[in-house]
Amino acid sequence: MKRKTLPKLLYADAKGNIFDHPHLTMAGMNGTEPVLPEDVELIPLPEDSRLFTIPDTPPMAWDANKRAFVTVETVREGRREQRVQAVSAFMAPGYVRTLLPACDYRKKKVHLPLWSYTAVGWDEERERFVVAASRVDGNENWLPRNYDDRKLDPLVRKLVAEFPDNRLLVQLARCAVDYHCFAAKNLFFRRWEAPIPTSPACNSRCLGCISLQPSDCCPSNHERIGFVPTPEEIVELMLPHLNEAPEPIVSYGQGCEGDPILQADTIAEATRRLKAATSRGTVNFNSNGSFPDRIALLCDAGMDSMRFSMNSVQEEFYNRYYRPVGYTFSAVRESVRLAKERGLFTMINYLVSPGLSDRDDEVEALLQFIGETGVDMIQMRNLSIDPDFYNTRMGVTGKGMGMYRMLERVKKEFPRIQYGYFNRTKENFFPAGYEAGWPIRG
Repeated sequence: MKRKTLPKLLYADAKGNIFDHPHLTMAGMNGTEPVLPEDVELIPLPEDSRLFTIPDTPPMAWDANKRAFVTVETVREGRREQRVQAVSAFMAPGYVRTLLPACDYRKKKVHLPLWSYTAVGWDEERERFVVAASRVDGNENWLPRNYDDRKLDPLVRKLVAEFPDNRLLVQLARCAVDYHCFAAKNLFFRRWEAPIPTSPACNSRCLGCISLQPSDCCPSNHERIGFVPTPEEIVELMLPHLNEAPEPIVSYGQGCEGDPILQADTIAEATRRLKAATSRGTVNFNSNGSFPDRIALLCDAGMDSMRFSMNSVQEEFYNRYYRPVGYTFSAVRESVRLAKERGLFTMINYLVSPGLSDRDDEVEALLQFIGETGVDMIQMRNLSIDPDFYNTRMGVTGKGMGMYRMLERVKKEFPRIQYGYFNRTKENFFPAGYEAGWPIRG
């Protein structure tokens, strides 16, 4: 049902209390331009999402009386004007944002932490928060409600006691308890996807790296693994997971490390041993894909799927974000093509941001990339970074065609392409009706 009115602007006072504006309309930002959200991209704020403020940064809104976008520095309360700040949503996983929060980023005084920022408003007709987003994955395993730390702690103690000399287990226990990594928690819950960090080093210097940051950016939210586990340590932990967990996946390259491609020999040996010991479960490899020869080695070792990270399929923007050391984007492209050629389920971990990911030249390059590599899935992952910092470093000006329109365009050209947010078990690589798997309704 089409809305009679667009949602209202949300703003926050100095204490973080959130209000809806009596007459100003919610706006979003695509690239560097404020826009009105399309009805098709406004959905209820997903459960398990969070609202937070953008400190000391005034929101922007649509003023229907002036027929213009306005910056809202203050809101009148009684006889006084109160300074206000913008509000953003951090969505539950499985949803890709289509608009950034609309605010005057020129007045922002702090570098925002590594979260993904989504435009949010108040739907007065239905009395609910709405966000500019589209659901791209129906898997609900990763919702916060499934991760009860009261149940986790005794499981961590039990497994650590069972394998007291396994350094990899100590690392994952820290990830689960201190950093609240859901994938690490899955290892102790003995279910779903569990991580296998292996690499202390990386050959990318990503602007938004979550495990090692340059001092001119912002603090990382956890420390990298400081050693390379042995194949014995990997198999000791991951073989029981593959044999016993429901919907089991074990994944190299899950955040608390550099890039696992730098430990390809160790990973290949561990994977050969896992595959020799069991036919159950899925072994996945997440990487920047910087060395095609190592990708070939890992394919031969028995990987089931591979996911390659990139913020753009254009070398210029890829290099600005990843700042590769000793490899080129053409090598990444070749790795994707090679993995698909070797018969693996092949994905790109597409770190998207409105204004770059939906610009005309990027969409055209993506269509060409899909055609040339045969990639099976695009995981539409919201890039967690300060939007203004990212747009400035990427040289983004103006706006794109719209993220929802970008999704439509790609799906029209390649109906077989799948959108997603999470890695999949091999039994679910190509689910029935996957060609019509997006948009997800409800």
